[in-house]
Amino acid sequence: MKRALTADEMREVEASAVVHGTSLTVLMENAGDALAKEALRHASREGRFLILCGPGNNGGDGLVAAKTLAAAKRTVFVESLVTVEALREDPAKHARALRDLGVAVAPIPQSVRVEPGDVVIDALLGIGLSRASEAAMAEAIGRIGKWREAGAKVVSADLPSGLQSDSGAPLGPHVTADFTVAFGFLKRAHLVEPGASICGQTQVVDIGIPRGTESVLTDSSVNLTEEPEIRARFRARAANSHKGSYGHLLVIAGSQGKTGAAALVAQAALRTGVGLVTVATRADALSSVMHHAPEMMGLALTSTGPLGPADLNALLEAADGKTAVVFGPGIARGDETVKLISAFLEELRVPCVLDADALNAIAAQPDVLKKAKGELLLTPHPGEMARLIGATTEQINAARIETAQKFAVTNQIVIALKGARTVIAREDGAVFVNPTGNPGMATGGTGDVLAGICGALLAQGFSSEDAAIAGVYVHGLAGDLAAAITGQRGLIASDLIAQLGSLWAKWHL
Repeated sequence: MKRALTADEMREVEASAVVHGTSLTVLMENAGDALAKEALRHASREGRFLILCGPGNNGGDGLVAAKTLAAAKRTVFVESLVTVEALREDPAKHARALRDLGVAVAPIPQSVRVEPGDVVIDALLGIGLSRASEAAMAEAIGRIGKWREAGAKVVSADLPSGLQSDSGAPLGPHVTADFTVAFGFLKRAHLVEPGASICGQTQVVDIGIPRGTESVLTDSSVNLTEEPEIRARFRARAANSHKGSYGHLLVIAGSQGKTGAAALVAQAALRTGVGLVTVATRADALSSVMHHAPEMMGLALTSTGPLGPADLNALLEAADGKTAVVFGPGIARGDETVKLISAFLEELRVPCVLDADALNAIAAQPDVLKKAKGELLLTPHPGEMARLIGATTEQINAARIETAQKFAVTNQIVIALKGARTVIAREDGAVFVNPTGNPGMATGGTGDVLAGICGALLAQGFSSEDAAIAGVYVHGLAGDLAAAITGQRGLIASDLIAQLGSLWAKWHL
């Protein structure tokens, strides 16, 4: 996994690097060289390089990149938004070195016509942005946008200028990059939307930060999940195993008109390798649920109307002997449903996924989570999360990492806050951001599929943390495989279930 830092954490790491014997001068040299190498990758043989430099260290990185490219005999245009005399010591040194190479640090002439094959290096602003750009900075950002429209590729130094490092939100005018070179570590803006999209493809490069500098960081880390770590959580099946070796999942889901939700959960769980699945639902919905897959078992809840305390004994009996539970997708809920969930969680000793209408039912009384005896994994979308904490969806999406982190720590649970770049937070505040998935998954039922995947992993003995991290990654990757076949526009939730098998085959599982 790759760790993503806040701006303050990155400053601490750089200060620690100096203490460990690596100067800021060396870090700037290495960053600029890496920036030049990335730019060369995307330029044509005759492509030119237009480099816009700001007044800070990012500008210095850009000047080093210009020096490296000029030394390689490439055509370079370099502009600094401040005079060489006004630059800090290291950037000024690199500007003078450029002049010695015959490259003027001067406004780029309007007569320069940017074409495909050219590369623009955005070295205007770094991680310290705190307000919207104005005047010359805003004009420079605008020029980069026009050059990109003309066909040039844009490579940003550390972050696209105008993007706030911690939130991933643009502050006023901003650069949209094709490629971003992250120096030393990812920043949070690289992980969350809209920052992730604004950054384009992000490459983390080593700039010489010595080992040991991370000791200045807290344990409440933010990390990007990656495939090798996900695959390592899975084990091949033993030759002498049987269906009892892989758990029995109870799915409490579905109602008249929403039987598909229960069926999607169960089918996804079966395709994720659980040994047995039993679906508990209202009697008038059970036959419709069972019609979807002969492999699932069914339990009719004979009470009528919304789920409530009258269903408690039946559900506790159903949970006896099961290794995990999924509760919520498509259930009929009413004023008393929260009482049922509270009482059920107080008695349940196995891990449980709470999703969809189970989350809506407890929104007015989220403290019921603290009464649970078994592990809990919550999988809300932003609207459900907003109801849980009394906020708006817009507020949730503006602070996805912080919201999930605080809720997980407060309630001592694992939570997967769904959406573009799903955020998983665990009880100690550590956060994991998922990179898989695509906009085609914004369709009804994909959340039910995720609940089934996570429930199946819990039933097979995964911890809540591992079930969430691996389940979300697998869910998104199945969506990516499906989109490659159907296109994003044509993707439906059951396509993900079909592609789970392809994924396991690819991973030799």
